[in-house]
Amino acid sequence: MSHFVRESVVVNGKPLIFETGRLAKQADGAILVTYGESVVLVTAVSGDERPGIDFFPLTCDYVEKTFAAGKIPGGFFKREGRQRDEEILTSRLMDRPFRPLFPEGYRNDTQVIATVLSSDKENPTDVLAMTAGAAALHISDIPWSGPVVAVRVSRNNGEFIAFPTFEQQAAGDIDLVVSCSKDAIVMVEGGAAEATENDVIDALMFAHSTAQPILGLLERIRAAVGKPKRAFERKVLAADLAKQVKDTCDKDILTASLIKEKKARYDAYKASKTKIVEALTAQLGAEGFTKIEKLVKAEFEERKYQVVREYVLGERKRIDGRDMKTIRPIVCEVGIFPRTHGSALFQRGETQAAVAATLGTSSDEQKIDALTGERWKRFMLHYNFPPYSTGETKPLRGPGRREIGHGALAERALVRMLPDSEKFPYVIRVVSEILESNGSSSMASVCGGTLSLMDAGVPIKAPVAGIAMGLISDGPLTDAKTRVAILSDILGDEDHLGDMDFKVCGTKKGVTAIQMDIKIEGLSRDVLQQALDQAREARLFILDRMLATLAQARPDLSKWAPRITQIKVKPDQIRLIIGPGGKTIKGIIDQTGVAIDVEDDGTVNIASSDNEAVKKALDIIKGLTTEPEVGAVYKGTVSRIVDFGAFIEILPGTDGLLHVSEMAHERIERVTDVMKEGDAVEVKVISVDREGKIRLTRRELLPFPEGPEGDRARERIQQAREAGPPQRSGGGGGRDRRDGPPRGPRR
Repeated sequence: MSHFVRESVVVNGKPLIFETGRLAKQADGAILVTYGESVVLVTAVSGDERPGIDFFPLTCDYVEKTFAAGKIPGGFFKREGRQRDEEILTSRLMDRPFRPLFPEGYRNDTQVIATVLSSDKENPTDVLAMTAGAAALHISDIPWSGPVVAVRVSRNNGEFIAFPTFEQQAAGDIDLVVSCSKDAIVMVEGGAAEATENDVIDALMFAHSTAQPILGLLERIRAAVGKPKRAFERKVLAADLAKQVKDTCDKDILTASLIKEKKARYDAYKASKTKIVEALTAQLGAEGFTKIEKLVKAEFEERKYQVVREYVLGERKRIDGRDMKTIRPIVCEVGIFPRTHGSALFQRGETQAAVAATLGTSSDEQKIDALTGERWKRFMLHYNFPPYSTGETKPLRGPGRREIGHGALAERALVRMLPDSEKFPYVIRVVSEILESNGSSSMASVCGGTLSLMDAGVPIKAPVAGIAMGLISDGPLTDAKTRVAILSDILGDEDHLGDMDFKVCGTKKGVTAIQMDIKIEGLSRDVLQQALDQAREARLFILDRMLATLAQARPDLSKWAPRITQIKVKPDQIRLIIGPGGKTIKGIIDQTGVAIDVEDDGTVNIASSDNEAVKKALDIIKGLTTEPEVGAVYKGTVSRIVDFGAFIEILPGTDGLLHVSEMAHERIERVTDVMKEGDAVEVKVISVDREGKIRLTRRELLPFPEGPEGDRARERIQQAREAGPPQRSGGGGGRDRRDGPPRGPRR
């Protein structure tokens, strides 16, 4: 039976508890982590090597069980289905720091599964899963050079908070997830409200210092129950053959790498690889070469890695001829699609994104059913990466983890710059279609997304641009002798061959989103500062190019976008607009063709691209909710004749009593002598009592007769006002028929 161990450390005033040896004991490593009343179980298992593959088959899965929050899943089957986007994003957060720490050449099927067993709806479980996953790998016999610890950092009122609650996270102006080892920062993902580069670095350093006690805890657990790591020896090509690959290919690789056009460069790499394959096949025979084919191709990739890095560090030039800071040529266009609400084309070098913005109403909001409860999302950015963008053919399926991750990064970069919903009550969807790719397409999506929003007339707070940076070094960054090259606007090759890939998005004022994947240890503050400063310089350069195309958001929305007119009614009048069973609002929609959203606070949004339809719906709603004003004149319709007067509909659903004595200056014997049902008549409101009964007059709007008769008419009006409303047995004034039938004498 496994030895039970339980260790804890206090973070942000609460114990962070790790235990092993009680649950999932047949896994290679299993850790149960508890923080507050949020509990996550993470297991790590590595099987046998999968024959015939040339990649590392690592799978990280983060799964939220609805029972963890005391919920039953929706839908017909009443069980958890495919992972939601948030679960996929957390799975990626686990994978990115874990993968580089496995030994080069490890090909065993490996799976890390994090299962949320309890959610207190206060403490996020994503960073718990990341750290517990690292702990499970660390105590297992799986070869892995961890541990790492994930720390979420928020800044509230100028103070950094580690492991913030959901409430603290939402209120903060910086929100970063940072994976840390003892000597380095391994991975960063997060956003900010235009934070300065210094603020970002301070947050990273705070996370690193916070991680150290937790790293010590993981080492204590490893010392108590850790298994000896299983033996693994990387298969490498024999030294003489490796030298032959080097001597044969290095010169050709260098020549190929300096070809600026991507396809031609890759064709040249392929020709160089074919050259060594043919030479070794002739030397060893077809059967002999087949046994070492994968090792030869791996060695060729290693030579590419070494040759290109040495060229950059030695020549201080890049493979496409640029220096370290130069940005590739940028081309921006807006309004490229005639019927979209907003559109833009952003091209940087051989990376091209066509981005479209669509405006909708609150009925288009996305419902998110999370463990923490339901919420609604008014901004969505979707990223698509079709195979033709890299000249490849692949099956077209739904978005993969990469597409979801890149879309989330671009969305995070833009969301804080959107106007408040109170001022701009639209739901916004941005879709980025990557048409060409060689370098960061997610950053092209940020730039194109900004331009498409501005083209749609969305009054964003500030334009946002993004830049992908890289770093190449030949030793520890803390060593003064180490050569370092920080690269702005990296190519795909530089991303693959570099030591650090980091993407920075922001406005002229500061950073709105950041993502880093770091493959080296000992990342110093000075290098981070230099990299972020260079990224800022590049970001401002790109912003200038974007604003030269479209300097500010268009003053008017696209003619194809819905116009949302917003009015306020009293909350107790909402029922008048909705009607019994929704009958009234459905009638308005059917009659006008508009979309209507009614909020609990009495805000009514009317949306349509047809201004006349909006006006018609607005008039109907105002009619339903407008309250009669004493002294106001209305053009009404006779709805019912009674012995003592007539009921006049002065507003939709609202009647007032026009007493026979108020119909004319002279005496009226029969009401039907003056008017009949359906007649239009202009009346004035005399009074509205506490029960809502409305008294009307017509005679005050008629001209007075000449001479003594006119004087008597004026006197009668004055006496009637002083006497109050006439009393009738069983009678009364008109009232709002929306509250029930008008009162009056029965026949």
